Amino acid sequence: MNIAIIPARGGSKRIPRKNIKLFAGMPMISYAISAAKRTGLFSRIIVSSDDEEIIKIAKMYGAEAPFIRPHNLSDDMTSTVPVINHAIDFCLSTSGDIENVCCIYPCVPLISSKDIQKSLDLMLENKSNSCFPVSEFISAPQRALTRDNNGRMQSLYPEFRKMRTQDLQSTFFDVGQFYWGKISAWQDNAISEGIGFIVPKWRVIDIDNLEDWKMAEFYYELLHNKGV
Repeated sequence: MNIAIIPARGGSKRIPRKNIKLFAGMPMISYAISAAKRTGLFSRIIVSSDDEEIIKIAKMYGAEAPFIRPHNLSDDMTSTVPVINHAIDFCLSTSGDIENVCCIYPCVPLISSKDIQKSLDLMLENKSNSCFPVSEFISAPQRALTRDNNGRMQSLYPEFRKMRTQDLQSTFFDVGQFYWGKISAWQDNAISEGIGFIVPKWRVIDIDNLEDWKMAEFYYELLHNKGV
């Protein structure tokens, strides 16, 4: 059995009510729920939240919200893994055998259901315990510069300063859209040790502030209008 878990607490500070704020006319969390549903992979799609309004909206869009997340797992300092493990424990007590768990973050309007499907295939083909989307850095981080108070620039990694960009090793970053993992990988906090599934740069925006939000809406509308 595969289950999807969407962690969506109510206490966003940089963008208030971020998880249910309207994005292109729909509550933000609805995009994660819809993507999970379109895959056809999940026996259960569960939203873990401490917020009654988020829970109500999640149910409206077809997810389950069978519990209220405990207060000690709902503050700014709580990482994702214990939240997912709490939901896994609940599901094990009510659903029986669970093989694969996919954590899908709630603010991922550019997420692709095909990526969710293909990354599970990649994980299983490689007999890995986890898989998550990555994308290549736009510019080589080995050529990064620092800037002091006087505006003077210096190479952060001077050993790479004279190397051609095409000769540098490709580097990737964690996109932060979703994470597949066997239950053991979640329990051992070993998700980041898995297989990287490459997604294109144009489908990756980390929404941390209102400027990011507007940019994501622009890309969403552009892609939606082109049927991508």
